[in-house]
Amino acid sequence: MIKNHYDVIVVGGGPAGSMAAIEISKAGYSVCIFEKDRDIGMPVRCGEAIGYSGLNQFFKPKESWIASKLNGVKLIGPNGIDVDVDFKTETGYILNRRVFDYDLSKIAVEHGSEVFTKSYVKNLLRDGDYVRGVVVDYLGEEKKIYSKIVIGADGIESRVGRWAGINTLVKMKDMESCMQYSVSNIDIKQSQMIMYVGSNHAPGGYLWIFPKGKGSANIGIGISGKYSKNKSAKKYLDEFVNKEFPNISILTTVCGGVVCAKPQKKPIANGVMLIGDAAHQTNPMTGGGIASGMKGGQIAGQVAAEALSNNDYSIAAFEKYPKKMFKSFGNNHNRFYRIKETINQLADDDLNYIATQVSRVPVNKRSLSNIFKHAVYKKPSLIIDVLKVFAGV
Repeated sequence: MIKNHYDVIVVGGGPAGSMAAIEISKAGYSVCIFEKDRDIGMPVRCGEAIGYSGLNQFFKPKESWIASKLNGVKLIGPNGIDVDVDFKTETGYILNRRVFDYDLSKIAVEHGSEVFTKSYVKNLLRDGDYVRGVVVDYLGEEKKIYSKIVIGADGIESRVGRWAGINTLVKMKDMESCMQYSVSNIDIKQSQMIMYVGSNHAPGGYLWIFPKGKGSANIGIGISGKYSKNKSAKKYLDEFVNKEFPNISILTTVCGGVVCAKPQKKPIANGVMLIGDAAHQTNPMTGGGIASGMKGGQIAGQVAAEALSNNDYSIAAFEKYPKKMFKSFGNNHNRFYRIKETINQLADDDLNYIATQVSRVPVNKRSLSNIFKHAVYKKPSLIIDVLKVFAGV
């Protein structure tokens, strides 16, 4: 049964929300997760890709979490030139998000968290300038649940952020329109993801094929919002699928927006923190946000536990959260944003040039740094940010 009061309420049961709850519960404080859908992990809302290092920093990967393991990528340019690049120091995973998200919530419960599905948060409760809980519709019954801190892990639309007065607006050019099909009856290499770039495939973004076990894959697309008004992401994706894989069966369809903006500078208010997509913590160049969302949730959970021990839930007490977040990954995401903005200015001829040059490098010597080296040749303004990204500073 839902209690009337918790130390922390987490709105949203995705990986970011579960990580925050795990940290708070581990510190000995009461926390509940309200998830609006009927099941944790459903519906799946992303391509499900993550790197080994991104996942291993939190948990040793379970076999049940992994649909396929990747050791390389095939990049295909506008003119059809393809370049195979092996991952030198990293293994990529395509997750079973339904299993993965569900297991993370179970880990939170094992540490003492409570999880409630079909719990639709309708508003925030306030005491002066402070947020002190939420109004939730739980199985058709409206309840007022009080807390000392509310953490919004409620996605890019973050109603928690808007209600708290946090600026969550995203420029149209920084919002990608995305569509993905989970398909069967497809014959592709299981150890390699495929990515298509160029205005004919995905203007201002890319199209992907992620293997998910024998005969299965995720085929998806993300295009910049400034292009989607002329031709929808679905139209681009359908044209691609009909041309390249006319005999596949589409088992599930998901669509939505992905924020490819800089991380929010202040995803905080008195009594409130935002994490994950709600705080724009996706990688702005790739749109991937599982690992960074989990890290944001972990940091926010640790800061929340410290605030609880000090009995201070002010915005000043929460300042440690964005500071630690930017030091951990936010500064790099800002660099990725600048790289994305510059790469999006590359014409198809530039992308074809890069593909041609990299294709001339022996396969065993190809790397992502080769690709960026040739991108820098076309856009010298990239050089500082690219060097800092690869130097890890």
